[in-house]
Amino acid sequence: MSGQAPSAPERVVPRATYRLQLHGQFTLPDALRRVPYLHALGISHLYVSPLTSACPGSTHGYDVCDPTRLNPELGTEEDLAALVAELRRRGMGLVVDIVPNHMGICGPHNPWWWDLLKHGPASRFARYFDVEWEAPIPDCRGRVLLPVLGDLYGRVLARGEVKLVRESGEIRVAYHQHRFPLDPETLPDTADLDDPALAALSADPEALHALLERQHYSLAWWRRGLRELNYRRFFDIASLAGVRVEDPEVFEAGHTLIRRWYEKGWIDGLRVDHPDGLRDPTAYFQRLRALAPGAWIVAEKILQPDETLPEDWPVDGTTGYEFIRRVTGLFVDPSGEGPLTDFYARFTGEPAEFARVLEQSKRLVLDDLLVTEMNRLVRLLQDLTERHWRLRDLSAEDLRTGLTELICQLPVYRTYVQPSREKVAPHDETMLACAFENARRRHPALPAEVFDLLEQVLRLRISGPVEEEFLLRFQQLTGPAMAKGAEDTACYRFNRLIALNTVGGDPARFGLSPETFLHECRESAKRWPHSMLATSTHDTKRAGDVRIRICLLSEIPDRWEQAVRTWSAMNEKYRLNGWPDRNLEYFYYQTLFGAWPISADRARTVMVKAAREAKQHTSWLQPNTAYEQALEHFVCATLADTEFLAAFEAFLQPILEAWHIHALGQTLLKLTAPGVPDFYQGDELWELSLVDPDNRRPVDFDLRERMLQEMTSVTVEEIWRRRKEGWPKLWVIQRTLQLRKEHPDAFRGDAACDLAEVRGSKAAHVLALLRGQRIAAVVPRLVLRRGGDWGDTTVSLPEGRWTNFFTGTTLAGGTRPVQEWLGPFPVALWLRKDSA
Repeated sequence: MSGQAPSAPERVVPRATYRLQLHGQFTLPDALRRVPYLHALGISHLYVSPLTSACPGSTHGYDVCDPTRLNPELGTEEDLAALVAELRRRGMGLVVDIVPNHMGICGPHNPWWWDLLKHGPASRFARYFDVEWEAPIPDCRGRVLLPVLGDLYGRVLARGEVKLVRESGEIRVAYHQHRFPLDPETLPDTADLDDPALAALSADPEALHALLERQHYSLAWWRRGLRELNYRRFFDIASLAGVRVEDPEVFEAGHTLIRRWYEKGWIDGLRVDHPDGLRDPTAYFQRLRALAPGAWIVAEKILQPDETLPEDWPVDGTTGYEFIRRVTGLFVDPSGEGPLTDFYARFTGEPAEFARVLEQSKRLVLDDLLVTEMNRLVRLLQDLTERHWRLRDLSAEDLRTGLTELICQLPVYRTYVQPSREKVAPHDETMLACAFENARRRHPALPAEVFDLLEQVLRLRISGPVEEEFLLRFQQLTGPAMAKGAEDTACYRFNRLIALNTVGGDPARFGLSPETFLHECRESAKRWPHSMLATSTHDTKRAGDVRIRICLLSEIPDRWEQAVRTWSAMNEKYRLNGWPDRNLEYFYYQTLFGAWPISADRARTVMVKAAREAKQHTSWLQPNTAYEQALEHFVCATLADTEFLAAFEAFLQPILEAWHIHALGQTLLKLTAPGVPDFYQGDELWELSLVDPDNRRPVDFDLRERMLQEMTSVTVEEIWRRRKEGWPKLWVIQRTLQLRKEHPDAFRGDAACDLAEVRGSKAAHVLALLRGQRIAAVVPRLVLRRGGDWGDTTVSLPEGRWTNFFTGTTLAGGTRPVQEWLGPFPVALWLRKDSA
């Protein structure tokens, strides 16, 4: 009809996604070769790490340096076109990870940042980055502080480590691998600057300093960046600069390539990295939705328990961290909480309350790692106090103390208060009220006016340009404070049961009942029926299978305590000067239990990273060489001790069958719960990877392809007999994805989700999830505590003829013993074909 508005394109919803980490050693052509395998597995959408140009040699792609170009290390546009064509030929699609919050500022590889350094505030790209040009920092008025030097500026210049070089037709400043531009207006006649002249100028510290002083940046010792940086960064990483994507021009420039690929029909979905770092996430997602109206869009939003996504985000859901917490909790035995907590406290001497550890960790992060961001907020508060006589005597220290306490007490990553609105949304109001109440109670001696001022600004009771700036920057800071405080500090300090210590997890919550699991799944599906369901990602601290194995310890706390005490006594001779500390030793035994078998090299790398993240005896900023050497010695010595390894294996081996059952249960629930199941590369077999970069090791796809082909001619009994090779997991994934393809309506996000009735003495040990009254997933849980039989326990499925999609068995609905519903395989997937 003439004048009728065009209808919105139909939204893409993947059946299942498969994540590939692309880099120089695994490129677009490599991905193309794996499409037939992923298709045979049942994957509908390939989901790839960022494709835009990243810093040279990047193995993850999140240090994007030019969003207008395809990363040349991954291949060409022709390679991408070939990949998309092959996906389309097989009825598949492509989901791409994008990074709107920050960019890698790796020299000339980032043309925007390079131009900014060359021309300063006059650069057309000056507005693209969040730079405080007039920050009260010595030598930085109108300049950007670049904390890249390994020593004091004067020493570095005196040693001749900074030089002038001629590269790519221009004269540049060189410091080891770093390169910086020179403002052409500050150079003498370049005709006179031949190579001998450049060498002479480089050898004259005074002359070189005079030239550097005329640039739009200030080279500085890296430690200055901890407290004096004048540009927003990603967390505490100075090499990742914050981007002002809230500016429409910056948004358009940063999404030019994504827009072109979407309009060409190459992209079906977008995964948005770290939206909590954005100044206005809602406005960003509204622009992104307008750019890609038919795309499946998921946000890497880390939700705390009982928190939901903002209702006004036009996205399809999250990247699934809350499902990780949910499904992990199902396999944690609540009865083990008391014994494990008591033993942890006795063995390590550490606090056994996660809330206390988290608060201490957030305070440490704000005081040590995020000082520059805190300084900027304090300066804004001082601008406000100077305007009113009632607030004039509030010192910078008072303001900093109140601000620190408030952030430490905020129970979520961030709020989403928008100055353009007249009032605060109810959820944000609740979170802020909780934070203020606790902060005031913790600091009764602090002038009440400090919290009064903060409350007036953050709850929109006063407004103005400075108030708005403070509010938005405060919300950009609380996310990094929680991320660095919880994920990267507290989760390495509080080691009661490290399976719970994951992104989006809650180490204080010990176990989840099937009823709570169902309730949370239903609540999520009401609002975000197409949210991603994950068990392992590139950011998880340990693969889902590792977490599930560690969960078994909650069922056998007494046996675990005895084992740890025995191992610790055996290994006492390998400790040097009392190191490692007991807390990290306890973390080590859990890591071995979860990831075994593991090489000494892998274990050593993971343990040093864990120690640095904990920041108790060593850290990334101040490595304690003696401590780390003692830790590495302990790891290598224990893993070479045949007596210890024999004792360890004797403890582990009898538990592995229970682990296989639980790991299959976790996988089947991910495949049948409301949402879009995602598989991280390699996770279709038993996956024992730990925190990155351990989880970026090469995947043996040839092995997986052969196994998938062989499975077509073997029985389910044979598949279970070959469980050590990972056959059952691959089988469950392939068969369930086939069922999802054949019966999509039963798995729609809005399809009913219920629990079948379970009765009997072992009812707590099985969960039967019903989808649309047509699909039933029967999953055992807490297998070790259950013992060897099911006793009188029964499961009731609706009337009708049910077929086990794993075994082919057919049964009539009704009440039957658990074992009949399971059959010869440890988990079961049933399809009701009729209601007769």
